[in-house]
Amino acid sequence: MPPPSSLPTALPALVPGSTVALVTPMLPTGALDLPAYSSLLEWHMEQGTDGLCVLGTTGEAATMSMEERREVLEVTQELCQGKIPYMVGCGAIDPNVVVEYCEQALSFGADAALIVTPFYLKPTPRGLVAHYSHIASKVPSLPVVLYNVPGRTCCDMTAAAAKQVYDACPPGYIVGMKEATGDVSRVADYRALLPPDFLLWSGDDATGAEFVLKGGDGVISVTSNVAPKLQSEIMKAANAGDADKVKELNKPLVRLHDDIFVQPNPIPAKYALERMGRAKAGIRTPLHPLDEDLRAVVDAALGEAGLI
Repeated sequence: MPPPSSLPTALPALVPGSTVALVTPMLPTGALDLPAYSSLLEWHMEQGTDGLCVLGTTGEAATMSMEERREVLEVTQELCQGKIPYMVGCGAIDPNVVVEYCEQALSFGADAALIVTPFYLKPTPRGLVAHYSHIASKVPSLPVVLYNVPGRTCCDMTAAAAKQVYDACPPGYIVGMKEATGDVSRVADYRALLPPDFLLWSGDDATGAEFVLKGGDGVISVTSNVAPKLQSEIMKAANAGDADKVKELNKPLVRLHDDIFVQPNPIPAKYALERMGRAKAGIRTPLHPLDEDLRAVVDAALGEAGLI
């Protein structure tokens, strides 16, 4: 294993814009539906999605075995390597498990690992430094995107804490942040403390465009599962600083940005893809298919967006 200092200082092949937080299609039995997954990958590349985030929370990776992860990554590499950048969700409480996930992701050509703050344990900034430093010491050649989503983890990585983690790791190792609090004022905090080439993605669809207009780089989006072309166009306009165009393009999606979370993610997104004919109604316990009384809500949002 090369020492941490051997990591190239150049950024990986990650780009600003619309990165989809991709669902993992499943059969009604809960088994992986790899043909449907392949079809989704092809569709996103055709539609202009700028990047993929696979095996994240939206992808139900927490319920997958290492073998199932391997199957998903094998298809991803076969269809996407060299065509579209992909980061792989590698977060876990145990840093040694994260290392296993990172080693596997690296072996299948991942451009980066998305590593969420350890959930449930509520680590301090000092604990976060220890967590990410340990991973860097074991898998130094796979760059990392930090992931802050305190609504799910009970741990809030502020800009100051992110700076501590960044400084504790080898140069070029921490390359960006998925910031999912919905607080767009945080963009200025990150920009003040971290290098200009540090990539900032919003993890909140409802405020993602505003996040970019305020200096962010893009969004890692659940909405992009069902509206990839329009999301890509919105992000291009936001990165160009065209607020009027962003507002106009975003109008059909305003309702969907909210209603795709009418039940815990990815329940509504999977229902939406089923309604669009792009995936079957497969999802794993402890999640479940969308409640019947909420289906009209998601249908209305999809209709307003012109998707059904």
